[in-house]
Amino acid sequence: MHTKRPTVPAAEEILGGYFPVLDHGFVALVDYMGTDQDIERAARVSYGAGTRQVSQTRGLVRYLQRHAHTTPAEMVEFKFHCSMPMFVARQWIRHRTASVNELSARYSLLPLLFYTPEDVNFSYQSKANNQGREAAPAPTALHASAIERWHRLRVEAADTYGWLLGEEVARELARIDLPLSTYTQWYWKIDLHNLLHFLSLRVDDHAQWEIRAYGEVIAGMLQRVAPLAYEAWLDYDVLGTRLSAAERNALAALLEANDGGLALRENASPLGRSELRALGLSGREIDELLAKIDMPERPDFSLDLAAMQSAAQMERKMQQAVPAPEKHRP
Repeated sequence: MHTKRPTVPAAEEILGGYFPVLDHGFVALVDYMGTDQDIERAARVSYGAGTRQVSQTRGLVRYLQRHAHTTPAEMVEFKFHCSMPMFVARQWIRHRTASVNELSARYSLLPLLFYTPEDVNFSYQSKANNQGREAAPAPTALHASAIERWHRLRVEAADTYGWLLGEEVARELARIDLPLSTYTQWYWKIDLHNLLHFLSLRVDDHAQWEIRAYGEVIAGMLQRVAPLAYEAWLDYDVLGTRLSAAERNALAALLEANDGGLALRENASPLGRSELRALGLSGREIDELLAKIDMPERPDFSLDLAAMQSAAQMERKMQQAVPAPEKHRP
């Protein structure tokens, strides 16, 4: 049946497809409402669908993003089906701007799937960041020992879960000692404005690697639904930056704006750390300013369509991991 709702061929191609994340997780775009054109129509409160050129729509979408006019983006919505380890879900749910319905372990049996970091992502605690890990992986032998210990703990937790279910103990009690590495699932519905905020934080290098993996897949889905909004988000949020008053003063000491553009100030001297401190920047702010000036590479969040699985394939995997406890209670 033909639909009158706005659709995007690139989005339709992945709709309902499941993209694996980590070792047992996934993200699927279940549905979407609106496109780049709907952002423009909401901004203009216009009924002139199909009368605007792409370049005109792009210009407005970029203007709105550049100047943080967010309400038109709230007219576009996304619905995802996601599976992630519980510790990732606890980070994710901090974004309180979405509608969420999580798998209930009081009602359903949990698939006994547990997240295990690969050796390249298994690292020591960072000495510079109290909530992060070192970039370099820890020794392989330590990773192997951790896997052995995790395996023993998970076998015991899974066995206890199955035993309690077999004894017909309430599911809401049987689940209580499953580890945070256990995978959960939810449906997650969010508008474009809040999705961009989520992605800006979760694809950032400072985010935990595991949730970044989900952010990157979701960004690839965004690219297919609203490519102009995606491009503006990359340019102004991911690759753009904010400047403090002291940082602006530092740049103004070197550059001047005129009708011809930007020019070096006459007799401008290089600004070393002492000069930057004199302008009001702390040592950490100086490091951050230098990082802002160093332009990062443009990320590519394009989806790998070869990795996409059907709902039936993913359902089989989940069902195979659901325990089938034998009843022990007479």
